[in-house]
Amino acid sequence: MPTPTLGAVTASAPTGAALWIAGARPKTLPAAVVPVAVGTAVAVHLDAVVWWRAALALLVSLALQVATNYVNDYADGERGTDDDRVGPLRLVGGGHASARSVKIAAAVAFAVAGLAGAVLAVAVGPELFVVGAASMLAGWAYTGGPRPYGYLGLGEVFVFVFFGVVATVGTTYVQTETLPGAAWTASVGVGALAVALLVTNNLRDRPLDELAGKHTLAVRIGDANSRRFFVALFVVVAGAVVATAAQTGPAALLGLVGLVPAITPIRTVLGGATGLDLIPVLAGTGRVQLAVAITFALGIVLVT
Repeated sequence: MPTPTLGAVTASAPTGAALWIAGARPKTLPAAVVPVAVGTAVAVHLDAVVWWRAALALLVSLALQVATNYVNDYADGERGTDDDRVGPLRLVGGGHASARSVKIAAAVAFAVAGLAGAVLAVAVGPELFVVGAASMLAGWAYTGGPRPYGYLGLGEVFVFVFFGVVATVGTTYVQTETLPGAAWTASVGVGALAVALLVTNNLRDRPLDELAGKHTLAVRIGDANSRRFFVALFVVVAGAVVATAAQTGPAALLGLVGLVPAITPIRTVLGGATGLDLIPVLAGTGRVQLAVAITFALGIVLVT
């Protein structure tokens, strides 16, 4: 789908529900699915899985991801950061929806996450209210508010913590009501995969972000270091898989097979691709996330 530029509405832009689905940036949603799949696999390994709680954890994770994406669209569109942007469709910056309507969509997604999280908190414990509130605040403050930390180069920290550690360990916790070591080590790999997705996005947008005064990590450390960081993240994933296997059993090493599809996006990034040429890397990284989630989770379950 062509990306609108300079706020113009393109003839090929979707309409109706399809527009809002595109605006939710579905290619980023693996970042929400992976931690729940891996965290639930740890619960299965411990013979303590509670499927309805796993389903609610998935709903919370997906809703938070969608809400954060809408906030990003709304806030960047309002600031003009998304003008003449390559990549996924921008609702506000592309002139497809008003800032107010996108802000409402973000609020609805946050509400869905809050309601599902509240049910889990009632079932498990009030500490989940605190975790949920912190997650929603972090999702909003990423690009929203007067001093968004995404503009300070801290977006990768948020993604690692909330879509890695919190989501993975939290998924295990709501089912087992324990904090096993395997969930912590697995969460490091999950977080690194989520960060790789953001690094791809920020590397693609780096030149325009720099012009707009959006000091993402890619802007701060530069093009070459961003590409090296992208590759290093997959090394971290491999290490996390090995560390988890040491706790759960050798079958968990199956997660390394899921990293094989990373060869293509790594080659593209190291080959110096920029702008539109990095868009396939975003989709490719998402596929790696899903591949690792499936193989890693399956390996953890096989050693029960």
